[in-house]
Amino acid sequence: MKKLDKYILTKFLSTFFFCLILLTIIVVVVDVSEHTDDFVKSKLSIWRIITDYYFGFIPRIDAMLFPLFVFIAVIFFTSKMAGRSEIIAILSSGVSYRRFMLPFIVGGLLLSALLWGGYQYTVPKANRIWGDFEKKYVDINMGAANLNTSYKQHIYFRLDANSYVGIRGYDTISKTGSGLFIQKFKNNQLVYNLRSSNFSWDTATNKWSMLAVNERFFQEKTETVKNYERLLMNYNFKPIDLRKDEYLKDQMPTPELDAFIAKEKMRQSESLSTLLVERYNRDAVPFSVLILTIIGVSLASRKVRGGSGMHLAIGIVLCVVYILFSRISVVFATKGSFSPWLAAWIPNIIYGFIAFYLYKKAPK
Repeated sequence: MKKLDKYILTKFLSTFFFCLILLTIIVVVVDVSEHTDDFVKSKLSIWRIITDYYFGFIPRIDAMLFPLFVFIAVIFFTSKMAGRSEIIAILSSGVSYRRFMLPFIVGGLLLSALLWGGYQYTVPKANRIWGDFEKKYVDINMGAANLNTSYKQHIYFRLDANSYVGIRGYDTISKTGSGLFIQKFKNNQLVYNLRSSNFSWDTATNKWSMLAVNERFFQEKTETVKNYERLLMNYNFKPIDLRKDEYLKDQMPTPELDAFIAKEKMRQSESLSTLLVERYNRDAVPFSVLILTIIGVSLASRKVRGGSGMHLAIGIVLCVVYILFSRISVVFATKGSFSPWLAAWIPNIIYGFIAFYLYKKAPK
């Protein structure tokens, strides 16, 4: 690594972490003002609020705004170099534009890898801390508008290729429910039916404990009935599979999310598109860091009247349009028939072409 590479890479990363810290402080101050009433109603100490909320909120919000932080850092630092005619001097000395961009690309790859690792493991843990606090202390204040209540009603899903489960009501906190039935079919004929008035998750055996159980086995001309006061059964669904709140997909590390998606595919779940978009976004968003780095360098390396202010204005507009593309594609995927993979990657595809165009048009 040459002295020029060290200079650019050091300035790039230091500017990024400065932007990250500064903007995080601003976001936290705004969030404190919005949640003051919730914090007071929770009756928690300041230390508990920090550990039970902000230890989850800060990594979560930083991951969401990470590409924007990188973009602002690239534009700010590069436009300063252009304003001091440093880029003109570098290119005039015989350094090619491609070689000039190399330390920026290395920095973009390092930050992309950092964000990718965070999305796989660290951010889901932070989302669990943040989500538990929101569900316990914030959502409860929303009253009838709260869609993340712990009690779920009328749950139906596929257990395996020939079996189906129905639940009248289930509490995700106490892990207890009522009105459970399981039906198995063979050659389009009902061959087994189980009903239980109440059931709960037995943590000692990791099985479902069912009360007042009625089992019926159907043959061609006969029927066998068995009744039990209490029955322990092991099925391929666990308490986490019965959670249907918006926090669930964000709180699972990627290996756990992959296993959950495989089960939901087998069950033909209605929420499958939402889960797939989340999974693909964990790879697509980190890759956007590299694309935005190339766009930022290509934009800001030109010396213009207005300096870094003009570059920052253009950059913010591009980021807003990127977020708009991302949100629209996600809505089409979760509410329509749009491919979840395309929903996650189409903003990167479009901005990849923009990055290539700006690179070709950059002054060399």
